[in-house]
Amino acid sequence: MIKEFEEKPTLAKFVMHIGNEQFKGAGMRNPLPKPVNTFVYNKGDAQQVIIDEIEYTMPAQAILPLVSNQHFHFERPDELIAWQFNREFYCIVNHDAEVGCVGFLFYGIRHPMFIQLDESTIAEMIQMQKNFADEWQHSDNFRGEMLRILLKRLIITTTRLAKLQSESYQQFSDEKMDIVRKFALLLEINYKSEHEVKFYAAALNKSPKTLCNIFSLLQQPSPSKLIQNRIILEAKRYLYYTDKSGKEIAYELGFDSPAHFSRFFKLYSGCRISDFRAEKAQ
Repeated sequence: MIKEFEEKPTLAKFVMHIGNEQFKGAGMRNPLPKPVNTFVYNKGDAQQVIIDEIEYTMPAQAILPLVSNQHFHFERPDELIAWQFNREFYCIVNHDAEVGCVGFLFYGIRHPMFIQLDESTIAEMIQMQKNFADEWQHSDNFRGEMLRILLKRLIITTTRLAKLQSESYQQFSDEKMDIVRKFALLLEINYKSEHEVKFYAAALNKSPKTLCNIFSLLQQPSPSKLIQNRIILEAKRYLYYTDKSGKEIAYELGFDSPAHFSRFFKLYSGCRISDFRAEKAQ
């Protein structure tokens, strides 16, 4: 079952899926016309999920936040409830100051993040599902705002639980963890045009050395490695899911020349673009 809400003047869209078969196979390659964020609640037993062609096990009674442009499909979609929304409906970045650490779910220190629910949260999730479903019974002008309020509650509830389950957030100060999160947000916005650590350090009012030291203290990959990983991930998405040429991908990702991109891809992925695409076609 699919419940959809759309505001045509703003192109805002919010969707709730209950046991939707689209979540199986290739159906979620392009779930909505524009990039969306997704919350998936697995109310059944543990099952497999493939995210950007990598297989993971999603635990029973867990929530998985997925960011825009991730490609995914699940083993048993009939056991899932999912909420999807685009930037026009609720923007994670714009609401960041209003809803403390909301970016932690989508741009935190660990991905994918499987958030295990306890008994009280399971009961709350059941009630939340009912509240969402009830809102579709109303056709007045308040429905959009009520859905946003419920989504905000879902985000806050999940964020609180996720932070309790994160050892890093228990060990280190909010200030240091906030830098990691803000770096991830900046990276997601700028990775196609800004490939150097100094850009992100300046945006965070840190020196490149200080920024690298913070990531080292938190036992995280270095900022330069995260930039490389993000570019390679997007390159692989283009190669998996589009027919764009290596030259087109190079310019999409901000490289001065296809040759530069080819060297970069081989260095950080371990294979040539042509070999990667050939292996995918097998």
